[in-house]
Amino acid sequence: MSVSALVRITRPHNAVVAGLTALLGYLIATGTLTSPSLLLAVVVVLVTAAGNVINDVYDIEIDRINRPERPIPSGEISLRGAKVYTVALFAGGIALAALTTPLCLLIALINSVILVAYAVWLKRTPVFGNIAVAYLTASIFLFGGAFAGIEGLIRNISLATITFLATVAREVLKDAEDVDGDAAGGARTLPMIIGIQGTGVVAFACACGAVAASILPIGDWWGLFYLIAIGFVDAVILFGASRGLRCTTPDCVRESGATSILRAGMFAALAVFAIAAVM
Repeated sequence: MSVSALVRITRPHNAVVAGLTALLGYLIATGTLTSPSLLLAVVVVLVTAAGNVINDVYDIEIDRINRPERPIPSGEISLRGAKVYTVALFAGGIALAALTTPLCLLIALINSVILVAYAVWLKRTPVFGNIAVAYLTASIFLFGGAFAGIEGLIRNISLATITFLATVAREVLKDAEDVDGDAAGGARTLPMIIGIQGTGVVAFACACGAVAASILPIGDWWGLFYLIAIGFVDAVILFGASRGLRCTTPDCVRESGATSILRAGMFAALAVFAIAAVM
């Protein structure tokens, strides 16, 4: 069991980005960063890493076919070793969360349970898997804000809601792109139940909800600059989601670039909130 394999199985890039997102949540809540807030990033990195490892544990049969180079199917890490590693990462993350605030600890515990449920069951469940991914993504902002108390959490509600709804839109459109492969693999996703076009309507409705959430007057950063900047972001999000409305085939969804545009809109929203918070 090499150190390299132990690092790779955690998807370090993904985990570090999640940790930085928690700091962004705290920055939006307070307008500044402090040394103690760095603990937030460590907690999120560990819990996210644990979630990535347990995903590989439950995806071992699929990875033996599709990703044989990954640490578990390649034999670099044993299945038992990966399970022990998962427990250690979750335990480390939760132990450090206990040093933050009760609200942060509660979110860390809830998210750890959802990460396990996602790997075991939710990933293969239509809609609920998409919702779980969207919640886990959005909740990182709530976690970061919660370090500043309930007021900090409330200041992040708009961004968390935008992230949640835009992520649901992106996730269901990604499922629409992958219908053929999912069908061959025995999966059952939303587009397979309501069709590609119906999925496009769901995605657009979620995007409209994200836009509505973006103009809620929450936080003292809400003002002229914010409204002008978020207006451009909202246009990008609506444009991206609208690209999927006209599609009836997976190829059309892929060629539309809808998921990439939605992702760009989400990153732009983060930038707007961060700038508005420190102005």
